[in-house]
Formats: sequence, C-alpha cells, structure tokens
Amino acid sequence: MDPNYIRPFIASIQNVFSTMLQLQVAIKEPHLKGGSGTSYDVSGIIGLSGDVVGSVVLSFPQETARRVVALFCGQDVSASQSDFADAVGELVNMVSGGAKAGFTGRRVSISCPSVVLGAQHVVARQTDVPTVIIPCETDCGLMAIEVTIQEQAAAKAA
Repeated sequence: MDPNYIRPFIASIQNVFSTMLQLQVAIKEPHLKGGSGTSYDVSGIIGLSGDVVGSVVLSFPQETARRVVALFCGQDVSASQSDFADAVGELVNMVSGGAKAGFTGRRVSISCPSVVLGAQHVVARQTDVPTVIIPCETDCGLMAIEVTIQEQAAAKAA
C-alpha cells in the first residue's frame, strides 16, 4: 500500500480530535494487520469508492470509546443509547472526510458510517488487500485506525 494513503488519516485524526475534542492524538508505528478481528470492541466503519476503494475502521476499546463519546457529546452516554453509536459514526465520518481531502488529484467518495459494538467482532475485508493499522494513544486511552485501500485500477484487475 502506498504510504501516501496513510498520511491523510494521521493528519485527519489529529486535526479532528484536537479541534472537536481538545484531545491530542499520539501516533504509534503503523503496521500491517494480521488476522481478521478488529483491534478493539467498538468500531466505526466507512467505505471508500472512486479512484481508490476500500474501508476505514476507527476502533476503540469500550472504555476509551465511552470517554471519547462523553467528550464529543458533552455528557456521559451509555453504549446502549443510540447517541453512542451515532457519535462513533460521526467521528469516523469526520476522520475519513478529512483524510479524503488529502487525496489530492483523486476522486474519492465515502459511504455513510456503520458502527459495530462487541468484543472480538470481525469486519469483513478483501483478503488480497493489506490492511494498515495506525495505533493511536490519547488521554482517554488507546484506539486504532485500520485502513484497507487499493487503487481502483488494481481492484478492477483483481
């Protein structure tokens, strides 16, 4: 995967979290994902289409998600409330939208977000496309961005 596909997500999560949550995000070493499970228990998912295709997953441990959502909403929100999933979906939407702007010269669209809650859930991805995990750390806890992207020409050839 082209590293130029990863940089926009790093810049976007740092921008979104510092602007919307006043929360600094430290980026750890990105690496290739092994296995099919998500990094953590709460996942916001966005699809990408256009000149590049794939998916973006913003994954949190339950407690980190609770803390981040509380900052975002200005109050504690239980995972059983619809506002919890809505907030996680909006965060992945903003991060993906910000990253999309970094794909200069490429036409990229993002889908509506989906949110999955539950330990050891799996987000199905293309098995022949590598997934890069961007580990992140905040004062609220750990989280990760999982990016699975390939250029549209490569997707058509496959």
